[in-house]
Amino acid sequence: MSDGIVRPLLEVGRVGKPHGLKGEVMVHLVTDRTERVAPGTVLATDRGEPLTVVRSSPHQKNWIVAFEGVTSREGAEALRGTLLQAEPLDDPDALWVHELVGSEVVDLTGRSHGLVTAVEANPASDLLVLEGGGLVPLRFVTAHEPGRVTIDPPAGLLDD
Repeated sequence: MSDGIVRPLLEVGRVGKPHGLKGEVMVHLVTDRTERVAPGTVLATDRGEPLTVVRSSPHQKNWIVAFEGVTSREGAEALRGTLLQAEPLDDPDALWVHELVGSEVVDLTGRSHGLVTAVEANPASDLLVLEGGGLVPLRFVTAHEPGRVTIDPPAGLLDD
């Protein structure tokens, strides 16, 4: 981002096995934002060297990605297991896990239900994990702002 603010990097994927002989690799994205592997994108890595995407295409549940400077199967194999990271995207309409964790959860009456300790992936709806173990499906979130999430849970969901 160009505003000069340093943001923590988010995990966006991980390099898997090589694909073919010309340096392409399988990448498993942990985000639904496929622009993370668009040509020209520069991704930080846990190895300290950034990788620039040259081309990419979807393949089953993963992506086949070619990175600049990686032109052989051996080079691709050397990337296996590499963690791919990027800055958060600026999308005011999106709920981001890194913004939800640590937020206070309140219902429409203003009653606090504690802090979000994690967001758990779930096929039906991702879940806010609250202090004390309470779970709230994201579909019940009605509003969010920095440090605060408002929910409209059905009766009995968070009763003690």
